[in-house]
Amino acid sequence: MSTPPVISVIDDDPSVRAATTNLLTSCGYSVQTFASAVEFLQSAEMHEASCVISDIQMPAMSGLDLLRHMRDLGHHMPFILITAFPDDAVRARAINAGAIGFLAKPLVTQALIKCVKIALDGSDGPSG
Repeated sequence: MSTPPVISVIDDDPSVRAATTNLLTSCGYSVQTFASAVEFLQSAEMHEASCVISDIQMPAMSGLDLLRHMRDLGHHMPFILITAFPDDAVRARAINAGAIGFLAKPLVTQALIKCVKIALDGSDGPSG
């Protein structure tokens, strides 16, 4: 029996973390949650992540800054960025930084699951 992929969910909103965790665990994924990018970076679990789902707008370090920082450190796990304030310019920056997906809150269940499957399957091309 194989180990399920580990999805790290980073969002400063506890209700988003809980809802996303419930959805992903119901799909068979293992989920780790973090209230901030800094908490994620300081965690021992950071290296276990198969995929990261991160809010863009968070205190101290944004999801986009986290993505760039992870790439600078040499980590290439797929990132899906989520935001309550979707904007074409931010979407372009996210995709150019290497995000595999860019989704608006409230999250559409099927869109999130599709992005996660694309991220974990290694398919090329951004979604969202």
